Amino acid sequence: MHATQHLTGYAATGAAILTLTLAGCGSGGSSGSGGPAGTPAAVTTATTLMTAKVDKVGTVVTDSRGYVLYRFDADSIHPTKVSCYGTCAVVWPAATAKGSVTVKGIDKSLVSTVKRSGGASQLTLAGWPLYRYAKDDQPKEAYGQGVDGTWWAVTPTGAKATAATSSGSTGGSGY
Repeated sequence: MHATQHLTGYAATGAAILTLTLAGCGSGGSSGSGGPAGTPAAVTTATTLMTAKVDKVGTVVTDSRGYVLYRFDADSIHPTKVSCYGTCAVVWPAATAKGSVTVKGIDKSLVSTVKRSGGASQLTLAGWPLYRYAKDDQPKEAYGQGVDGTWWAVTPTGAKATAATSSGSTGGSGY
């Protein structure tokens, strides 16, 4: 009986650790509080989109906390269509907005939102849905630039940043 209690306790502890670990992996939720190392899962209330000069990619758009935003070649703009869900959205959480959106260095008329399948409002720039990259764990990092030849830091006009690209691989698929 005593050994069974220990095994049950270990199983419960392991399940709790796994749950906490998964909760901090950037699930794409709209909490904005983020996981470990301060990585925000998504952009939330009183969102500000601004420009920043980022090493090796040039001037790009960042969220309120300075994290680089990206566009995905598999999405479309006429009409705006989101293609990144499921496992993709864990690695590339949608930049979502609740409430007002302000801009600094970006034409406000280029900024809008699109409804995701779960109902969240994803930010768009020039029609392109915007995302964060889970491996960018500090402001002004652009590790997602050029991943799989389909993910690009976005410029203030909605274009792909082309100043430089990464090796384009994360050991296979970017998601």
